[in-house]
Amino acid sequence: MRAISQAQPNIALIKYWGKRDAGRNLPAVGSLSVTLETLWTKMTVSFPGGVAADTLRVNGRPDEAMLPRVSRCLDDLLGTARRPAVVASECNFPIAAGLASSASAFAALVVAASAAAGETREVLDLARAAGRASGSAARSLYGGIVELEAGADDIGLTALASPADWPLRVVVAVTERGPKPLGSTEGMARSAATSPFYADWVGRQHDDLAVARAAVAARDFERLAAVAEHNCLKMHSVMWTSRPSIVYWNRTTIACMEAVRDLQRGGHAVFFTIDAGPQVKAVCLPESEAAVRSALAGVAGVQELLETGLGEGARLLERA
Repeated sequence: MRAISQAQPNIALIKYWGKRDAGRNLPAVGSLSVTLETLWTKMTVSFPGGVAADTLRVNGRPDEAMLPRVSRCLDDLLGTARRPAVVASECNFPIAAGLASSASAFAALVVAASAAAGETREVLDLARAAGRASGSAARSLYGGIVELEAGADDIGLTALASPADWPLRVVVAVTERGPKPLGSTEGMARSAATSPFYADWVGRQHDDLAVARAAVAARDFERLAAVAEHNCLKMHSVMWTSRPSIVYWNRTTIACMEAVRDLQRGGHAVFFTIDAGPQVKAVCLPESEAAVRSALAGVAGVQELLETGLGEGARLLERA
């Protein structure tokens, strides 16, 4: 069979940084995220006869660097006795630049591969398979606002609010299009081994999750903004105090943060969050979106603005 799927990236508001089991790719902490709407990865997977080995094309070009990781995910999902796969990925936003492209890619991959193999899997099973390939990919199987629980044996996931329940908006300021200098997996390992603040980061995550979960339940934007910004800055502080230090920001990143602070002082409902990369995500209520867009567009060095609402989880588009 041949199957086509689509998944959106997700942006963590309560962050994931660090692994408790690197072999199984299990996170050290729980996290809370929003799945986006207009940014997407579409994945086509087939298992034709007469193919000697897996192949991968990303945006029309062969990608030998990512192919081993894709093959491992397919082996984990379907078993090593499977037929070789032909995989094609199309993405409408910058890849490996701190915009969760791996999350949407592996979420889409497990959905398409499972369907192409003729299997029917529960969403949680697919999420766990995606998460073993990319820790944040598990969250992209679900839409809206999602909590990932770092359980004792495996992750659990809970959808806290659908896109319609709380129609937040996200304006992404792209400050650098190229790939980030250090991958997240390597960065997490470095932080766990060398940052003096890492243990405290892990120990306090439960409290931040509780505050954020309650804020989502109450639709309390101000409370969610406060805990999300603080959690983001704590994560980057762990990065900065790693050895060698991990700094993803650039001068435009900082200027965008200052622009968001100015908007807040002006009474706008907006906050920033930044993942392992230089891009700034400004989360806001719909009535503040125009002001946020205008402010970030005026920041020197911003290369592009991406605007989106909250979207659905990964899904099958076609099977033939």
